[in-house]
Amino acid sequence: MVSRDFTLVWPVHPRTRKVLASHHLPSENRVSLRLLDAVSYLDMLCLEKNARGILTDSGGVQKEAYWLKVPCVTLRDETEWVETLETGWNTLASTNPDRISAAAMSEPPWLAHTNNLFGNGNAATKIVQTLMGQ
Repeated sequence: MVSRDFTLVWPVHPRTRKVLASHHLPSENRVSLRLLDAVSYLDMLCLEKNARGILTDSGGVQKEAYWLKVPCVTLRDETEWVETLETGWNTLASTNPDRISAAAMSEPPWLAHTNNLFGNGNAATKIVQTLMGQ
């Protein structure tokens, strides 16, 4: 189980916190679970950059995890970022606890990472050159 080996940090949206409380689930910090109030975008990027791995259902966070070279486990049945699956940096685990744990505990695919999967940052220059007929 992931929470036995690692501390899980979860920035919790206020609505999610209410749902946790209504279902009598942990809504306060535990030894291996650190619940934070919702954080700003820059604070979220900092948390992501310093994570060993990321568990998310957010499409944006999946892509950020790839750019930050942090392995990601997606808690959905599908993703719009299939490229991250093909490189092994993202794993679809749905909500199956065994699949989530196995994916989170696997070794990061360091050798499979390519910085150019989503381009090299030169798209605007190429577009302008094309428009200018160069």
